[in-house]
Amino acid sequence: MTIADDPYLWLEEVTDEKALDWVRVRNAATTESLAGDRFDATEARVREVLDTDARIPYARRRGRFLYNFWRDAEHVRGIWRRTTMDEYRTENPAWEVLLDLDALAESEGENWVWGGAQVLRPDQQLALITLSRGGADATVVREFDIDSRTFRTEKDGGFALPEAKTDIGWIDADTVFVGTDFGPGSLTESGYPRITKRWRRGTALTEAETVFEGAARDISISAWHDRTPGFERDFVQRATDFYNSEIHVLDGHGLTRIPTPTDASTSVHQNWLLVRTMTPWTIGETTHPAGALLAADFEEFMAGSTALTVLFAPDEHTSLHQYAWTENYLLLVTLQDVRSQLHVLDPRARFAYLEVRKRRTTDSTTTEIIGTDAEENGDEFFLSSSGYLTPATLLLGNADAEPEILKQAPAFFDTEGLAVEQFFARSDDGTQIPYFVVRRTDAEPGPTLLYGYGGFEISMTPGYSGATGRAWLERGGTYVVANIRGGGEYGPQWHTQVLRAGRHLVHEDFAAVARDLVTRGITTTAQLAAQGGSNGGLLMGIMLTKYPELFGALVCQVPLLDMKRYHLLLAGASWVAEYGDPDDPAEWEFISRYSPYQNVVPASQRRYPPILIATSTRDDRVHPGHARKMAARLEELGHDVSYYENIEGGHGGASDNAQLAFKTALSYEFLWQRLAQS
Repeated sequence: MTIADDPYLWLEEVTDEKALDWVRVRNAATTESLAGDRFDATEARVREVLDTDARIPYARRRGRFLYNFWRDAEHVRGIWRRTTMDEYRTENPAWEVLLDLDALAESEGENWVWGGAQVLRPDQQLALITLSRGGADATVVREFDIDSRTFRTEKDGGFALPEAKTDIGWIDADTVFVGTDFGPGSLTESGYPRITKRWRRGTALTEAETVFEGAARDISISAWHDRTPGFERDFVQRATDFYNSEIHVLDGHGLTRIPTPTDASTSVHQNWLLVRTMTPWTIGETTHPAGALLAADFEEFMAGSTALTVLFAPDEHTSLHQYAWTENYLLLVTLQDVRSQLHVLDPRARFAYLEVRKRRTTDSTTTEIIGTDAEENGDEFFLSSSGYLTPATLLLGNADAEPEILKQAPAFFDTEGLAVEQFFARSDDGTQIPYFVVRRTDAEPGPTLLYGYGGFEISMTPGYSGATGRAWLERGGTYVVANIRGGGEYGPQWHTQVLRAGRHLVHEDFAAVARDLVTRGITTTAQLAAQGGSNGGLLMGIMLTKYPELFGALVCQVPLLDMKRYHLLLAGASWVAEYGDPDDPAEWEFISRYSPYQNVVPASQRRYPPILIATSTRDDRVHPGHARKMAARLEELGHDVSYYENIEGGHGGASDNAQLAFKTALSYEFLWQRLAQS
C-alpha cells in the first residue's frame, strides 16, 4: 500500500469531528462488549491500588525538604507538597501543600496534568512548574513563588511560556536557559527546540540572547547550568539523532566541544568526566568496549590527556544499568542476567570498589537508585527495591552505613503459592533470550500474558504491580516478561544489533519466547496472550501480522504501526536512528517487511488472533493515527479487532487514576474474555 492508496489518511486528523465520531462509535462498542460485573470489580480493585494512602510517597530530596507529587481519590489531578526528613521518617508525615492541581484546573477551566517542578536552590523560594493539557508532551511553563503559593505572571516579571515542547532550566534567580517554540523555523523536524537562549527576568522572550542554533534535521538543542560550588559551568548539547549528541562547554559566548564519542553518554561531576561507551572507543593506544564506564580528570582531558580509568567493563552476562554521584562516591547498579547488584566506588582511592557496600538482590527483585543530593546532603542516597511478588521498599543509604528502610509498601495481592522463575529461549540465530515467569507452583497450562518492549535500550527488570497481581495473577493467570534484544539488559550491544536492518531480531526473539512457553508446557497457543505499548505496541502489530499462529489474543497500546509515515507524524522523525528512514528505498526495503499497517491481509487468507488496540487522542508523541488506521484496516479485511481511544491521557494513555484504572480493566477483561473463548 502506498501513501497515495491509503484510504484512511483522514483518520490522522486528530481532532477532526469526523475522525472523533469514528472513535466514539468504536469506544462505545468496545466498552459495551467488555462491561459487566467482572469488569466493574477489576476496575474498582485497580483503582483502590492507585488511590490508596498506603503507597510509598516517593520524594525528591532538595536540601532540607523532600518534595512529592501525590494523587488519590480526594486529589484526582494531584497535589504538590513537601516535608522535612524528620517528618518523612514518621508513619504519617505532615505535608505542606504547595499547589492543588484540582483547584487550579477548576479555577482555570483546564484539565491540567502535572509535568514536574524545578526548584531553585539553595533558597527554595522559586520553582519552574510544567503543566500539560490532558497529559500531552507539550507543556506550559510557569514560575511559582513557593512562599506565597502563587504564580508569577509576565506582568510581575515572572517566567511564563505558552504550550510547546519546551526545555528550560535555572541559571540563577533572574536567568534561565530556554529552548521553545520561538516562532517559524525555531523547532526541529521532530518538533523539539532548535535554538537555546539565555533569558533574563523582566525582558521579553523576543529579547532573549541566542546561545546556540542547531539544524532543522537535528533532534533537539538544550543548555544547562551546573551550580556545584567551585565547579560552576554551563553546557550546551546538540542531539544530532536519537543516539548521537555533541556536548560543549559554554564560556561566555564561546563553545568548546568535549571530545568524547557522540554516541557515548558524557557527564561531568566536580572535576570528574564520566563516559559510558555505546560502541568500542579507541583513545590513545587503548580500545574500550561498548558498555564500559570510564573516568578522567575533566580539565586534563580537555587539555588533551588520554588517561582514562576503567570503572566498569562488561562481560557476557553483566552490564551497567545505572550510575549516580553522591558528594564523595560513585554508585553503580549492574545487571547480571537481569539481576541487579549495587556497588559503591571511592574516587579518592582510584575508584576502588567498596566491597563491604556491595549489595546483591535476590533473583526476582531489582534495586535501583532513585535519588541523590550531592549538593546539600553529602553521601546520602535513596534506593527502591521491588520484585514481581515483593512490594516496594524505599531505603536511605550512605557510603559508611547499611541502608535503612524508610518506607515499605503493602502487599496488594495474595502471593501464596506463587513463584518466580527465569528461563532462556533460543532465538532463530542461536542467541539465548532470558524471560521471567510468575505463576502458581502447581499451575497447569493456562491463560498466560507475555509482555515485551524491545527498543531504545530500555531494560525490563523485575518490579511489583498491584494491578497485574489483582487483575491477572490472583485469578490464576501466568505473567511473563521477555528480556528481548532492543533493551539494555546486556549492555548497549543488546540494543545496537537490532537497529535499522537488524530490527527483525526483536521480532524473532519475542516469537522464540512465545514458542518456548508452549514447548515447556507453561501454556498453550490458544491461551497465550501478549501485550505491549509504544514501541511494544509496534511489536504487537508485528506479532499480529507475522506470527499470528503463536497467540490467542493481543493487546496493542499507544502503538506505532504505519512505518511508512511514522517519521512524518509528531515526534516520529526523532526515531529514524532506531528504525531507519522509510524515504530511503534501501531502508524501506527492510522496514516494509514488518510494517504492520502495510502487511495486513484479509481474514480469508490468514487468521489473526483477536486484538485490542488502545491509544490516546492527546498523545503528541506517538500519533493516534497509527492505532486508528490499523483498526480501520483490520475491520475492513474482516478481522476481530476492538478499539478504544482515551480522549485525554498523553502517551501514558491516562491523565488520572480513574482513567488508568478504566484502561487497565479494559485490557484484562478483553484478555479474559478472548482467552476463555479460545
